[in-house]
Amino acid sequence: MDAPLKELLKLEKLTEKAQGKTPSIDNSLDSLLQSLREAKDRINAGSITEETYVLLAQTVEAKKKEIDEKQKEIYNGIARFGKALDKRFTQPLPTHDPLFTSERAQAALERTIALHFLRTGQFSTAETFIQECGIHIEAELQTQFQDLHRVVLALKRQDIGPALEWSLKNREFLRKRSSPLEFYLHRSQFIRLLLSGPLHAAPAISYANATLRSFYPEHATEFQRLLTSVLYLPKERLQRSPYADLASDSVHTDLEPLFAKEYCANLGMSRQVPLRVIGDIGGGGALARIEKARTVMKERKSEWSQTDELPIEIPLAPENRYHSIFACPVSKEQSTDKNPPMMMTCGHVISKDSLQKLCKSNGRVKCPYCPAESAQASAMQVHF
Repeated sequence: MDAPLKELLKLEKLTEKAQGKTPSIDNSLDSLLQSLREAKDRINAGSITEETYVLLAQTVEAKKKEIDEKQKEIYNGIARFGKALDKRFTQPLPTHDPLFTSERAQAALERTIALHFLRTGQFSTAETFIQECGIHIEAELQTQFQDLHRVVLALKRQDIGPALEWSLKNREFLRKRSSPLEFYLHRSQFIRLLLSGPLHAAPAISYANATLRSFYPEHATEFQRLLTSVLYLPKERLQRSPYADLASDSVHTDLEPLFAKEYCANLGMSRQVPLRVIGDIGGGGALARIEKARTVMKERKSEWSQTDELPIEIPLAPENRYHSIFACPVSKEQSTDKNPPMMMTCGHVISKDSLQKLCKSNGRVKCPYCPAESAQASAMQVHF
């Protein structure tokens, strides 16, 4: 991918202002407009001459030539980029039957796209998309997404007030989830107060007594670290201490994704943006692997035997792994509802099918990984 990326970088530089051999199209047009305005002012003032018209015609022709040359540069860059892509990707893109052909499927897709715009804070784009597609998104839901981004923007400005207000209203929900959001908000404010002055820690300590003391039972260790960090002021010394992590910007910036996660969970939505996850997984190599497997199986005149699983492994980033998977160490097969993982009394886990195959006529099973032997009936199903 080095060659296509290199050509793409060149193309991006060409489209930027003041880049390339000739002025940008925007600069050429701005200069031409300025010349036309000056000529208009002279006409209105009655000071126009024949020479002015000649110069204006020459200016128009010169700017037109500049624009043509700049367009030629850009078109050549696009052509080089296309050739680099063709050279890198020799196989044509796969063709599939049209998707989302039914009205119901198309409506579902349009709603998903609209929610993506709303969730990512692109409200003007979402409004235009909703109007042009004629879909209905509940006003309450739109307001909730606007509130989400209002709070996130406040956190970017280091204002924890709106997030703290939401946390207080939803404290019971956060406690059921064992969420540290409210504590982390107060921790962020404590650290800002602590590092705001040269060596004066009194405001931070007063803030801790007023707000953080009630969190001590659940966050005892963290509470102790916060107060002990006072001994390592100023900031330069704190950054070289065992509490250097408290002086990191991540203490504050991590609040934004954490708040978004809890807010969406309260609405019953996933912590990640669905369309973004699809793009990351598909663009990360999943589509290429699936298409390769599809081509190989077509050549071998075979088909997928299962409708709910893939015949190949798709590597995923840790944040995109949503289900725990158990692979039996004996059969090397992944567990299913009909073949769940079973734990023997010795603590080792194998699949149910493997357990039955290892079972002797007397109903006892010899563990394949240790000398222990136990009854098949004593094995317990493991739930991840």
